[in-house]
Amino acid sequence: MSSPNDEDIIDTAIFQEPSDYYPPPKPATFESRTLQTGETLQLRLVGHNPLWVVTDYLYDHRSELVLGKNILELGAGAGLPSLAAAIWGAKSVVMTDYPDEDLVENMRVNVDAARDVLPPSRTGVVVQGHVWGADARPLLAELPSDARGCDTLVLADLLFNHSQHAALVSTIQATLARSPGARALVFFTPYTPWKFDKDMAFFDLARGGGFQVTQVVKRVMDKLMFKDDRGDELLRRTVFGYELRWRDLER
Repeated sequence: MSSPNDEDIIDTAIFQEPSDYYPPPKPATFESRTLQTGETLQLRLVGHNPLWVVTDYLYDHRSELVLGKNILELGAGAGLPSLAAAIWGAKSVVMTDYPDEDLVENMRVNVDAARDVLPPSRTGVVVQGHVWGADARPLLAELPSDARGCDTLVLADLLFNHSQHAALVSTIQATLARSPGARALVFFTPYTPWKFDKDMAFFDLARGGGFQVTQVVKRVMDKLMFKDDRGDELLRRTVFGYELRWRDLER
């Protein structure tokens, strides 16, 4: 595949927030997760609650979201939804995060650790670095030759990055298959509850980008993941989940 033209290259520096805009990053932790189907995954984590909840949602709706589908995860971190989808019969899985060496290595570590529980035909989970809003052709090139895009996109715990909302919508537009059943799952817990309106502004952009937005999950977790963080505790324990579908293809 040819290299993108200069005009396709995005200067991400112009989207940077002030250095103290977000909470400091949390250190990686390690955890075991046993799936509903019995497989246990050893994960090096870089995220928290939404990746568990979106994985539960994939399991509950696996016949229409996973089985025989082409899956793309953006900002995957640990990649639990991607690994679960591969185990549960996805046709192909592309796991992505920002093209930072440590982030990409974290995904590879978790894929390698799951080799023993991935079905033999599903061991080819693809790991790629990807900048949201950049050329999506390298991602689409990893799909089967008969694919016309991704059937299911997973975005877990990404909306705190407010300056990148437009880039996320752009990537969804470029990769989500143009079919009535295709959907993007957007799950998140508010990192900074006082900026909840800014988190939710993503969905206004998505509507403007041609998507029907439907809330499908609102789950209050039993415990706070980070007890010392500030802000409304109920919001910090709540996982919100939304589905995006092409509005003009709605039945």
